[in-house]
Amino acid sequence: MGAKDWMLFYASDDVSKVLRSNPKIDREATRALVERLYPSHEISPLADGTLFEHANPPEDTVYAACFPGLSIVCTWDAANDTPTDLAPPFLTEAAGRTLYLHAMHSVVDFFAYAIWSPDGSVRRSFSLSPDSGVIEDIGTPLPFEEKYLAGDPEFLELLDENEEYPFRFHPLTLAEAALRSLFGFNYEGVYEEDDPDLEEIVLAGFAVTPR
Repeated sequence: MGAKDWMLFYASDDVSKVLRSNPKIDREATRALVERLYPSHEISPLADGTLFEHANPPEDTVYAACFPGLSIVCTWDAANDTPTDLAPPFLTEAAGRTLYLHAMHSVVDFFAYAIWSPDGSVRRSFSLSPDSGVIEDIGTPLPFEEKYLAGDPEFLELLDENEEYPFRFHPLTLAEAALRSLFGFNYEGVYEEDDPDLEEIVLAGFAVTPR
């Protein structure tokens, strides 16, 4: 597994439905969004990216898009060990919408996700890595988590009987299950016939430099 992402989805509609509709980016709204999230930064345009290739931008770079019913922000600031420490401007931006955070880093087998309800309350937050164990666990696990938390037989079969691993599943397998359940796509794993074409989901790029 080699996938990495750190993403925020602000949704007033079903995320997978919006992505499958091949939505067109609203560039003016997208820049305004980034300016609200980074009010003390200089915002400079960069070349466009896509949800396929630019979901894990480096620090001081943001890829974002505003679509009808959905806004996406790919930013290093979403790569928190504890998702509920997300900075206040990102939470305020939700403004009555459902906010999803998804972050994974294949080098360290790290995965985190969180969901905030439209009223701003945390519905679910779960974060873990082999080195740190379970870092945050708030709310009731969603159905896609259950088989992994109970122990993933396919993963357990791969472990050598003398191999020590702190979980009964691989965090990145759970991360991909979250992508499928919440957003209707995967970066690695099974591709389904009606999956959105992530290479066609345009994101506007911005350099975000502290003043």
